[in-house]
Amino acid sequence: MRMMAIIFLLTTFTTAAQKQNDSFLLARTSARLAMLAYSLGEDRFGSAKLGYLDTSVLLKITDSSKQLYHVQLSKSHKAYINKSDIRIDTSTTDRPFYLTSSFSVKGDELYDYVNISLDEKLPYKSWMEVNPAKIFLEVYGVQSNTNWITQLRSVKEIKEVYFNQTEDDVVKVTIELKHKQHWGYSVYYNKNKLCVRIRRRPSTLKVNKLLIAVDAGHGGSNDGAVGVTGKGLEKTYTLRFANELEKYLKKKGAAVFMTRTSDTTIDNIDRVLMLQDAMPDVLISLHFNSSTNADVKGASTYYKHIGFRSLSTAILNRLLQLDVSEFGNIGSYNYTLNAPTDFPNTLVEAAFLSDAEDEKKIVNPRFQKAVAKKIYKGIKDWLKSVKE
Repeated sequence: MRMMAIIFLLTTFTTAAQKQNDSFLLARTSARLAMLAYSLGEDRFGSAKLGYLDTSVLLKITDSSKQLYHVQLSKSHKAYINKSDIRIDTSTTDRPFYLTSSFSVKGDELYDYVNISLDEKLPYKSWMEVNPAKIFLEVYGVQSNTNWITQLRSVKEIKEVYFNQTEDDVVKVTIELKHKQHWGYSVYYNKNKLCVRIRRRPSTLKVNKLLIAVDAGHGGSNDGAVGVTGKGLEKTYTLRFANELEKYLKKKGAAVFMTRTSDTTIDNIDRVLMLQDAMPDVLISLHFNSSTNADVKGASTYYKHIGFRSLSTAILNRLLQLDVSEFGNIGSYNYTLNAPTDFPNTLVEAAFLSDAEDEKKIVNPRFQKAVAKKIYKGIKDWLKSVKE
């Protein structure tokens, strides 16, 4: 009698598992920057971004909309992903569970690393916190079988690494940093090891020792905003301001990486990939604002990750020393060039093209030079503030 009951239970479990497998498709990310979104909501930048995934990450597709797939990350975590960023995987069979195993924490000549061994390339999310500086990583669809974390003395920026099984199928990893300022980190897979590569604080906190990336927004077929009076194009002025900033930074001894130097069309994702290859110490992306309300004007700076806010506020404080109004410092900004965690970055909008007074400033070469100097001084102020 007992044997019959066991056979019945096993049969029921197998049938339920088969039904569950029939309710989703397995797929893998195929793009280097596959964007996960929180929802189907949209603005001009698309849905709010949960983060980006490396290539070949395994996902379960449970539903579909016009351009997005609905994916189940874990029992209680869902997200959306562009259909163009993934490929259906018919060769992989879903397992009843996936496990973590050993962690390693070590450093080389340039970076610190946290390596997490997994059964499979599973989805993840990362974020920063400040005071004190920490990096958090959530790995979805996994159970912990980690019995040790090997830590070597070669690390220079990592203070502590530990983890918790916060849900039945979610492991949360905490990485405590030694310095208060985040200098960036990258998350990627090396085979089935999930790696967090952490940038160290530069040995010398001086502008002339840094590589600074300058991004002139828009370009080519992407005109951007249009001036309210002179009808000048945003793409034209972002390049002029970028050239002035490059010239001033080089004058002060800094190395500069430009995302564009001419009227060229470059997709924002391609800009991010370009920047991740260049790995600057700081990214400044230049744009100009616009509003349907002609009375709105002023300077503003933008950031997505809280660990980079201090850079954006330091630059805004300097810009406000010019004859401009304050539009504000905007956080959690859903802009592609604010999305990378790899290096401190900020979007700078020194004025509004849609306001006649601001437009007069934007077209003035003196203002272009003045903004370059203020951005330089803002970077210097930021470096001085993060020496602890």
